[in-house]
Amino acid sequence: MKVDFQRALTAPEGAQEVLLVRHGACDPPAADGLIGGRSDPSLNERGRGEAAAAAERLAGEAVGAVFTTPLRRTAETAAPIVERHGLEPIVLPELVEVYLGEWEGHGIHDRGSRGDPELVRVLSEQRWDLIPGAEAADVFAERVRVGIERVADAAPDGAVSVAVTHSAVIAEFCRQITGSEPFAFLHNTNGSLTRLFRMPDRRWVLISFNETAHLNK
Repeated sequence: MKVDFQRALTAPEGAQEVLLVRHGACDPPAADGLIGGRSDPSLNERGRGEAAAAAERLAGEAVGAVFTTPLRRTAETAAPIVERHGLEPIVLPELVEVYLGEWEGHGIHDRGSRGDPELVRVLSEQRWDLIPGAEAADVFAERVRVGIERVADAAPDGAVSVAVTHSAVIAEFCRQITGSEPFAFLHNTNGSLTRLFRMPDRRWVLISFNETAHLNK
């Protein structure tokens, strides 16, 4: 196999290209704002601007499929992307945000705003499962893997498959394919892009993380 290390980076023949887009910003949900046991706020004004910026950034890409989760903030972020490309979004429950048990919704926002020691411990030990009732780490890891493999399976030749998803999902998959610490990639920006290749041998390669240039215009 011939290799040219100076060529522009593109997905090799037989590989699939996946873009993970973090949803736009939203306001913290009300204390009683859970829907079906989940925090499900809509985008705020800033988030709508981030969604528009992501769509503009992807306007020149050959987008072959767009996936969202069942939560509104991903559907609303995906809306201008699918409109530009004439696609119908595909809802993929496997890519929904990690379930935070008793902290779901307003709880984690409240704890973050007051520097709660229990939240500090979760972040320090890099374990969501320290939260009472939270999703088990192995269950979360498996569903994220299954979901993103499905996104890659849908990528047509010469086109990218886009998944609009959540911070912890992006962090978890980046952890899996790089062998990093669990929360190494957790702090990704609303509206940011993370680009991945699934190689012909089904190895995954992280091409870029947390692209934000389109958000700063």
